[in-house]
Order: sequence, then structure tokens, then C-alpha cells
Amino acid sequence: MNLFSQLYRLFVINRVLIRHNLDELIYAIPAFRPLRFIYHISPWNWKKEERAPRGERIRKALEDLGPVFVKFGQVLSTRRDMLPDDLADELAKLQDNVPPFSGKLAREIIEKSLGKSVNELFQDFDETPLASASIAQVHTATLQDGKEAIVKVVRPGIEKTIRHDIDLMLFIAKMVNRFSAVGKRLRPVEVVQDYEKVIFDELDLGREAANASQLRRNHSGTKDLYVPDVYWDYCAENVMVMERIYGVPAGDIKQLHANGVDMKVLGERAVDIFFTQALTHNFFHADMHPGNIFIDISNPKDPTFIGVDFGIMGSLEAQDQRYLAENLHAFFNRDYKRVAEVHIESGWVPSHTKASEFEAAIRTVCEPIFQLPIKDISYGKLLLRLFQTARRFNMEVQPQLVLLQKTLLNIEGMGRELYPDLDLWVTAKPFIQRWMDEQSGIRSLFNGAKENLPKFVEQLPHMPVMINEVIRQIHEKNSNSESESRQIQALREEIKQANQRTTYTVTGGVLIISAVLSSSPLLLVSSYTSPISLGLGSLGIALLAFGLMKK
Repeated sequence: MNLFSQLYRLFVINRVLIRHNLDELIYAIPAFRPLRFIYHISPWNWKKEERAPRGERIRKALEDLGPVFVKFGQVLSTRRDMLPDDLADELAKLQDNVPPFSGKLAREIIEKSLGKSVNELFQDFDETPLASASIAQVHTATLQDGKEAIVKVVRPGIEKTIRHDIDLMLFIAKMVNRFSAVGKRLRPVEVVQDYEKVIFDELDLGREAANASQLRRNHSGTKDLYVPDVYWDYCAENVMVMERIYGVPAGDIKQLHANGVDMKVLGERAVDIFFTQALTHNFFHADMHPGNIFIDISNPKDPTFIGVDFGIMGSLEAQDQRYLAENLHAFFNRDYKRVAEVHIESGWVPSHTKASEFEAAIRTVCEPIFQLPIKDISYGKLLLRLFQTARRFNMEVQPQLVLLQKTLLNIEGMGRELYPDLDLWVTAKPFIQRWMDEQSGIRSLFNGAKENLPKFVEQLPHMPVMINEVIRQIHEKNSNSESESRQIQALREEIKQANQRTTYTVTGGVLIISAVLSSSPLLLVSSYTSPISLGLGSLGIALLAFGLMKK
């Protein structure tokens, strides 16, 4: 993106900010504060009107700036650990109501990607898109074998548009990071870089197809979540074809009630889906807002969730899984000391943190919440408050944990909307307790034995040889030890004898030197040689000779 293009895009952004009364944000940056008088004398500020809340104005500005900024706002809404609640709530409302591109162009992309004409691929293809989003749009079609399908096509030229806007976002983020103290705390450059990875991953529909296939396999044979089948022969990097599903949007509560759907079952299954994916499968749908969830109401008393849009998935390290489970378990039991200990043990806060101080801070956050009836407690928001408190103790929230927390907020919010009396504790406690037992209880021991038994049986025929090899190595080690002991003893004896020879030699030399010095004319006391000197010299010569002989 050349300098002229960047400047023009900045001009467009500034114009949108002015239109939504957000230019004040620019002049709030320390580097631009000397120019703040421009803001006050600007014609558009002469006539003051009652302004909408800040979050709403920012959301509308992002919508006006186009699909890349809309998607950025959606991703940013997941970073509740660093955003005010009002802004995060507004950004979560961003919808991909993007004007579609032509069906003719969609045909061209499909044919170029799959190497066949649309007429060869499908019995029928509807050029009018069923839905249009910031990254792609979907069309309905019928395969040659009569199966109904959904065809997802990436927007043409979107990669170039994304690259231009990402570069511009990075430029702005670096400016904010350099000139704003708040910017340093919010780490805008890292946020944009995280967004860059997420959005470019979403451009690869082959990756999304693989995600869908894995999730479908994980939930096969269950009634909790249905995942449409992927038709791999019709998939490429910018085209994905999968089974068409029919269902009621999860947000259409009126229609669900009108059809007599058991809302309690739905609410509890939403919670089961979250904990199953996060703790058992370790592969969770990280974008489960109502727009991506439908309900199969063919059996109203036994409804099933249907998931779509698998571009953003999450997984956890084993330590993160345990961190989540133990924290929730401790939350539910109001064991604030254990919550503090888990944070320190898992490394989320520095090891030098005083557990007692951290415990007191957590208690301050949690106690007011637990005064509410259990059914009115939002554990998603409880985790959020905990993250915000832990940040005061230099806690660094990892992206995968933020995705999980955002998913819990979505699931819990959807569950309570479906069934307002949903008690997350009653629904989740058995699941969490079972997971804890599997990790550290008798069940863990049994599972470990069951997992390793095939390996043991596989090695059983080789056991005699392996045992014999171990015995041989032990014997060789003992033999080597005995040999080394004899060598060490001989070495010690040699050192002892060498010390003796050295003693005799040195002593003899000293005595000789003493005798010579004693008989020296410079030191003579009388005119004759001292008998003592002759004795010392003789003894010295004898000792020196003995020492040389010992060598």
C-alpha cells in the first residue's frame, strides 16, 4: 500500500469518525492534544446535538468503514479483558450485513477453483445468495446425486483489501502505542496482529472444512450438536460445499415457544456442549453466537443444536484445561483460597504473588455476586471479573483462554435466553466433578491403565529378552564398578607411595641444603665444619637416595 493510498484511507477514516462524532478520540491522543483547538472550532461541533453512547457511535463507525473493520470489531469484542463493558457489548452487536457480490462472479470463482463448470458440479445453483458476510457469502445448490448443499465462496479481492486495511491498522496501532499511555496497556499492535492471523485463517475455507469435519466426528452419535457434513470433492481454498441444514435460529425465541420446544432441555444442552468441547474434546467452536446456531425442532421435546460457520475454533493446553476446571470448581464452592492457589500454580500470575493478598482481592469480587440467587449468577461474567482483578497482579491472559471465556459468555447468555431459570452450577457441577475425577482420581488410574494396556500386551512377547538385557546391563555395571573400585584402590596406593617418595626426597634435599648452608664460610661461627652439619648432610643424602630408589 503506497503512501498516497494510506493518506487517502486515513482521510476516509477521519471523515467517518467526524460523521459519528468520534474525532474527539483522535485529539485525546497526547501527540495531537496541541491541536485540540481545531476540534473545538470545527463547524460540525458548533451545533451540539445529543450524542448516542460512545460504544454505539464506535460500532456504527466500524460498520461504515466496511467489512474488514466490522470483522475487526467482532474479534475485538472477544478481548473483554482489555475493553470497557459498554464498548465490548456494543461491538458484540456487529453483524455481517454486507452487500453481496454478483452470482455470476460467484460462478466464475467456483469454476476456476474446482476446474469444472457449475452445470457439471450441480444439478441446480441459485445465483441469489442466501446470506452475505464480510469474508464470504453462501449460495444454495443441489448436487448431481440430489443432495441439497450450501456453497460458501470467498469474496473476490478481499485478501488485497484486508492486507491494505491491516497495514493501516498496524500503522495506527503503532502511533497509539507510541504516544498514548493507555495504548501501552492495551497493546494495540498485538491486538491487530492477533486479528491478522484470525482473519487470514478465515480466508482459507479448506481449514474451515477441516474444522467442521473434526467437530462433526467429535459429536457423532450424540443429540447435543449436529454438524453438517462436508463434501470434500467440492472444496478448495476459497470454495466450500457442505450439507444444507434446516432449523430455527437460536435467537428466535417466539418461534421456538410457538412450536412447543422444551426450552429447559435446550438450555442444559448448551452448557453440556461447552464443557464437552472444552474439557473432553479440547476442540471448541469459538464463535457460537446466535447467528451461527440453529435448532432442529423436528422433535420439540428432544431438540438438537445445529452449528454453522467453523472458521474460528479453539483448543487448550492440558494445563489450561485443568486451570479452567479447578477454577470453576473452586468458584462454585466459594473456595477463594484455592482459586488464588490455582492461578499461582498454573503460572497465570507471577510466582512471587502473595496468595493471601490475591485471595482477598478475589473474595472482594466474588462475594457480592454470590449474594444473588444461584440462577441469577453469570459465571461467564464472574470469570471476566476474575481476569480483570488478576490483571492488577500482572496476569497475562492468553488468547486461547480469552476465546474460551468469550465462548462461555455466548453459551451461557444463549442458554439463559432459551431458559431463564437455567442454573449453570446444577448443570455443570457433575460434568466438572467427573472431569476432575478422570484427571486425578481412581478413574484416572483406571483410564491410564486402560490406555497403556495395549502397549504392555504388545511388548509382552519381548519381555524375556528385555529382562535378560536389563540383567546383563546390571551385571556389566556391577563388574565395571568392581573393576573401577580395584583401579581406584591401586591409584590410591600409587598416590600414597608417590607422596612418601616426595616426602623422602624433599626432606633429604632440605637436610642437604641445611648442611651446606651450615658449613658455608659466610655462616661459619668457627673455623671448622660443624658435626651437626655433617650429620644433617649425611641423613639428607640417605633420604634422597632412598626416595630416588623408590621411584
